[in-house]
Amino acid sequence: MSGRVMTRDAHDVLLVVYDGVQMLDVAGPLDVFDRAARAAGAGYRMRLASVGGRAVRTSAGLDLAVSADLMKVRKPPDTLMVAGGWGYADAVADTDLLRHVQRLSTGARRTGSVCTGAFVLAAAGLLDGRRATTHWAFCAELAASYPAVAVEPDAFFVRDGALATSAGVTAGIDLALALVEDDHGAELACSVAKFLVVFMQRPGGQSQFGSRTRGELLRSGALRDLVLGIDSDPSGDLSVPAMAARLGMSRRHFSRLFSQAVGTSPGAYVERARVAAARSMLERSVDGVDVIAERCGFGTVETMRRAFSRETGVSPAAYRDRFRRG
Repeated sequence: MSGRVMTRDAHDVLLVVYDGVQMLDVAGPLDVFDRAARAAGAGYRMRLASVGGRAVRTSAGLDLAVSADLMKVRKPPDTLMVAGGWGYADAVADTDLLRHVQRLSTGARRTGSVCTGAFVLAAAGLLDGRRATTHWAFCAELAASYPAVAVEPDAFFVRDGALATSAGVTAGIDLALALVEDDHGAELACSVAKFLVVFMQRPGGQSQFGSRTRGELLRSGALRDLVLGIDSDPSGDLSVPAMAARLGMSRRHFSRLFSQAVGTSPGAYVERARVAAARSMLERSVDGVDVIAERCGFGTVETMRRAFSRETGVSPAAYRDRFRRG
């Protein structure tokens, strides 16, 4: 291709696509590898592959041509990646797709996914006993559908041995930059990031972008009502004794039941709900951090700052600078 410098030891990157794939899940990582190849002859050869080698329809409604039939690729690539998108549910039901992803992964130096592409890797059995992540809105579904996978919902990307999974959409760029750094060092990866006008390493985790609450995932009942009440108004008395009394339970029984159903302790959930409320106020209002801390039940600015940092990886002030509306 004109303008691209290639080396003899090219890294073969095979990106698996399917109907309903998201365009940025494809273009983001490929542009990282392409820029590395153009900038320093880093030696990346990128191909798109689908079952049957047919063009796929992206979730945006555009057709995407591919250059390889997944079923006919015999030599495992250096890097096998699976893109994500709204079509992931049909993709995990495609036995041909899963079989060939599993086959090629066995001989590949490394295997990765972008966004909901993690579901394909999980369905192929490649994430069993591994740590992984996906888009924050789908982490709970991934964990529930594949209990053998240790889902890390806050990470932009997770690496476990030769397997790497990334969070939603632009996190595929973060992962690709990390792979370039592995192959050719931090200096080249940094220059690629600068050219693409993206962070080399973004501050915080993807929890600063998420908004789904655990209460939405619980079945009906008094505990669900309590959790949804915490989500809607986290400023009140939400101590374990107060919540246990509200449900007519002992403190010990309440704490055990809550942890089993919600997946975290009552105190940790209340803190998370208060941070979520603070995030919303930081985005929408001009109120001072001290006012927001009091309204969200933190009591003091320092308590809020520590909790905010634990949950999002950034300070309240940094979050407001990044996400303030209007």
